[in-house]
Amino acid sequence: MDPIMYWNEVALEADRVTHTTGDPTEAGARGPLGSSRALAITHLAMHDAFFGIVGGQEPYLGNRLPTPPTGGDVAAAVAGAARTTLSALYPAQRDHFAARHLAAGLVDGKHAAESHDYGRRVAGKLLALRRGDPGHGDEGYVPSLAPEHHREDPDNPGQGFYAPFHGARSACFAVSVRHRLDGPPRPGDRAYRRALRQIRGKGIAAHLTGTLPDRFPQRTPTETGIGLFWAYDGAKGLGTPPRLFNQIVRRVARARNNDPAANARLFALVNTAMADGGILCWTEKYRHDLWRPVVGIREHDSALGPTGQGGTELDPDTDIGWLPSGAPNTNNVGQKNRTPNFPAYPSGHATFGAAALQTVRQFYGRGGHGPDDLADGLEFVSDELNGISVDNTGTVRPRLARRFPGGLWQMIEENGRSRVYLGVHWVFDAFAVDDEDRIDLGPNVGGVRLGLAVADDLATHGLHAATAAGPAEEPAGS
Repeated sequence: MDPIMYWNEVALEADRVTHTTGDPTEAGARGPLGSSRALAITHLAMHDAFFGIVGGQEPYLGNRLPTPPTGGDVAAAVAGAARTTLSALYPAQRDHFAARHLAAGLVDGKHAAESHDYGRRVAGKLLALRRGDPGHGDEGYVPSLAPEHHREDPDNPGQGFYAPFHGARSACFAVSVRHRLDGPPRPGDRAYRRALRQIRGKGIAAHLTGTLPDRFPQRTPTETGIGLFWAYDGAKGLGTPPRLFNQIVRRVARARNNDPAANARLFALVNTAMADGGILCWTEKYRHDLWRPVVGIREHDSALGPTGQGGTELDPDTDIGWLPSGAPNTNNVGQKNRTPNFPAYPSGHATFGAAALQTVRQFYGRGGHGPDDLADGLEFVSDELNGISVDNTGTVRPRLARRFPGGLWQMIEENGRSRVYLGVHWVFDAFAVDDEDRIDLGPNVGGVRLGLAVADDLATHGLHAATAAGPAEEPAGS
């Protein structure tokens, strides 16, 4: 048994379960930031427990690493590290972790007991290191009422704001610097107008497509499938994007015949990259504080919104009744689809996807920006479209099996674009595009640029506990 793959599966199930049950004791592990943080802590603990015994990689904890036992048992050490971190992060599932621990069939004896205790101590060090992380609440946060700033989804009033202070107040896990982005296009910019017209047609709710003027191209069946395939918006039975990207990495790791050492390193890098990508993305989100399309399209004209000034005829790019297809409320019958409760720019999906998948590309020596062969011969099925999950009306979605001839690079770009097809992100939240709507990584714009920067940073500098504190500035709306 590969202990890393075993406990990775347990961790991904924990993410799925906590987003299904909603147990309040596990609130800190929910949402994209909670998921990425929990997975990073768990995999870094497994990484240091593994390599503390077998050697071959510098420990993430450095000189904080406990002294490993002589002749240690790797599987026992990894189990001790994984079960300890998961039990702390998902306390309502402790009995399940105990059962999975027993099912792992660890060998009894002195070496196993000492190694298990070693893994527990490594986990304790990791948990202590991250004990001061801020929460995800919005107490004390007041949104701006000015045009272009993020406010609650008008179709889901009272949704609140997810983690407005978390990014700015969090220390990163491993990046060498806190990567930043330039600001997004704003109303009046050509790129903004083009993005608005694109999403108005491609992202509109299906029942409103008849209201679109003829000049707006509509979403194709393929684009609808793409939007759903990558969603994982904290839905029941699914969890969050970090779970999806781990599922993809598992397929690639198996196809590459990874041994446990390779998986210990790969999954620690991938999940640390997503955790740091999340911290930096949320820092940028609340620094730029850009409105989502559901507000930006409905209030595009300056006469609209809380601070609107009187006008006559509305700008034709305004649609006061526009609604998005929405982040799908999968397996939650009777509940509306919605726009996520945090600012648009940059896209968290784009950041997590680029951070995770570029890390895999770097790991296998495909670190450039272009197609790769890492998905050759592989088929991928998303839990959003697995023939089991249901939409919010209770209808079972069909199973959709997909191939990616452009490899993980194709996934990075498609994942970024997928949010346009749901109507919850402008295209520049993922990346800049040229006049032909092709990805342009020249400008320092969007979540893909941010995720790539994080992945390339870790590929260059490795896994070392970062000491950089969050910036002093507070979110724009506070």
